[in-house]
Amino acid sequence: MPGQNANVLRFKGSNFMRQRLILSILTGKSIYISDIRTKDTEPGLREYEVNLLRLLDKLMNGMWLEVSETGTSFSFTPGSLLGGQIDHECCKLRGIGYYLEVIFALAPFCKKPISITLRGVTNNQCDPSVDSFKHGGLSVLKQFIVVDPGIDFKINKRGLEPDGGGEITFTCPSLKLKPIQVKEMGKIKKIRGIAFASKVSPSMANRFIEAAKGEMLKFIPDVFITSDHLKGQCAGKSPGFGGTLVAETTKEIIFTAEKNSLPKERQVPEDLGKQAAWLLMEEISRGGLVDSSFQGLALIYMAFGQKDVSQMLFGPLSIYGIEMMRHIIAFLNVMFKLEPYFEEDENELKKGTNKVLVSGVGIGFNKFS
Repeated sequence: MPGQNANVLRFKGSNFMRQRLILSILTGKSIYISDIRTKDTEPGLREYEVNLLRLLDKLMNGMWLEVSETGTSFSFTPGSLLGGQIDHECCKLRGIGYYLEVIFALAPFCKKPISITLRGVTNNQCDPSVDSFKHGGLSVLKQFIVVDPGIDFKINKRGLEPDGGGEITFTCPSLKLKPIQVKEMGKIKKIRGIAFASKVSPSMANRFIEAAKGEMLKFIPDVFITSDHLKGQCAGKSPGFGGTLVAETTKEIIFTAEKNSLPKERQVPEDLGKQAAWLLMEEISRGGLVDSSFQGLALIYMAFGQKDVSQMLFGPLSIYGIEMMRHIIAFLNVMFKLEPYFEEDENELKKGTNKVLVSGVGIGFNKFS
């Protein structure tokens, strides 16, 4: 049994399980995770985690998995990462963004081009929405490729909590990641966004737009937010509204922020619009060349890229980004150099900085080895 093998990497708890699975697959190393929610009233793996393991099985050939009777531990040995055409029904307890984090991390390293259709909840409270991945996630990926060979991301249907009904399609050809050395964020040149209303009055989206634009126009004149009123099958199975705002800099760096209505709660769209605008301004103030939601994704691309130095400017490191660095050390023994980055402005030098210059050398991952 892999769990008894000395070469198996052992972890405890359910935290950062996706990071461990991603790195296990890319390095080919077996893992054993124990003590999964043993102190909870309902111990063991959750339904959405089991669903994720089923999705990984579709991506690979020869995956080996053994779960204990109580579900509080499991052994995982990765197979060969193939890709191909995949259709998957996601668990409605988590958003499609929960699964997209794994797909975005693995897609460039699949042996065959990947075309995946995911169905479930497109917008919820705890996972980045499909709009965030369409703009922020793709922006990170495109920084690491020389020429875009036809990466495509389509939102076919929206589905809100609790019943879902959304659908997206993500297509990614075989890619070769390049090392990058980028430090300039540039200035914010425009704000774009989309406000949606599913199975509710179209005025909800319009009111969200007015409130969000009212906040953003105080700082920048180029603000344009589109309205997406969904009806019938395209609206999913649950009512709701919300929106995603996207800021783009002169260096084509993307920042995102979003706010959605809670299921079965009365909320005012003006409040959500203002909150989304404030969240976007907070994200912009963090700075860096990557949205804080996608720091872990950028670190994976840096670590598994060509055998050359990559440098990328981050804003304040997120907890998820810090844990990704720790896991990369555990799996690859690759360490990143972190140093505070000071702007050329003298006043900035006196105040200190919240930006971090992250440097690392890729391992030269070969998807055919």
